[in-house]
Amino acid sequence: MCTAITLQSQQMENFFGRTMDFSYWIEPQLYVVPKNYVWNNSLNNHRFYNYYSFIGIGQESDGALGFFDGVNEKGFAAAALYFAGYAQYAMPMMHSGKKPVASLDFLHYILGCCGSVEELNIILQNLSLIGLPDPITQTVAPLHWIATDRNGKCVVIESTKNGLELFPNPLGVLTNSPDFQWQMTNLRNYLDVSPLQTPETYWGNIQLTPFGQGAGTRLLPGGYTSPERFVKTAYQKTHIPLPKNRIEAVMAGFHLMEGVSIPKGAVITERNTYDYTQYAVLMNTHACEYFFRTYDNSQIATASLWDHYEYSVRPSCLGKLNRPVVFEKMLT
Repeated sequence: MCTAITLQSQQMENFFGRTMDFSYWIEPQLYVVPKNYVWNNSLNNHRFYNYYSFIGIGQESDGALGFFDGVNEKGFAAAALYFAGYAQYAMPMMHSGKKPVASLDFLHYILGCCGSVEELNIILQNLSLIGLPDPITQTVAPLHWIATDRNGKCVVIESTKNGLELFPNPLGVLTNSPDFQWQMTNLRNYLDVSPLQTPETYWGNIQLTPFGQGAGTRLLPGGYTSPERFVKTAYQKTHIPLPKNRIEAVMAGFHLMEGVSIPKGAVITERNTYDYTQYAVLMNTHACEYFFRTYDNSQIATASLWDHYEYSVRPSCLGKLNRPVVFEKMLT
């Protein structure tokens, strides 16, 4: 369970955010991966080459570094979200003619070699996604991906029974299952939702008046299922004022994600574990900046690719996302 958004400011900066809602314990850290970095595909140990440096959140398990989200030096950003019940990956074929990439490596792969959504589209023509068990869940994680670039273009990548497909995402919102096209069609069930106040009406001689402000949003869903989060986020994103600058965009982005963030105990899995929002991030694709906060610390922290960029042959870990809580004291 995750929610992802894009958001533009009046200064034409493109921001990309996501909540990480997960029922497995993770220990995410922030990494800077250098350009020219050479790494092994988990599928067959084929060596991949990073053309671009990027900053991203990931976790090292069993000696392998996997990523959840990131933005590279060209302003291309992407994130992986769960896609249970719909994701289907290709079977390895000796003479398929396409480059096989493990699904758990796909995010790292595109962040290292795509400078734009257009480049992503070209690369996907010659790529085959193969499912491999990840070290966190010990299962083949069913995933789909959302990507955006500095120009504000946004797409969704889904590998299903129909094959590997790329869909334009003009809305700039993604959650989980069902598939993206279903989610877009489902929005038509909410045509009557409006930020405007519902006027009074009469049933015969009986006057009916709204209880208060917000009556136009009474049809908005309030649960934590993927379709409900998609609808609510799509509505809120398309009705907020356009942020004037970087600071307003960061604040607006986190406010949008707060609307679908999940507290511990609100959703419990069949394994009797909490599915909750472990962290939320917003990236400035123009400045390659990360803004993030965690479940245990809602204070926003930041890091920039360029503040930590240096020539290296291996990724640099900037530290864990979880930080001590420090309350700022008011001074008189």
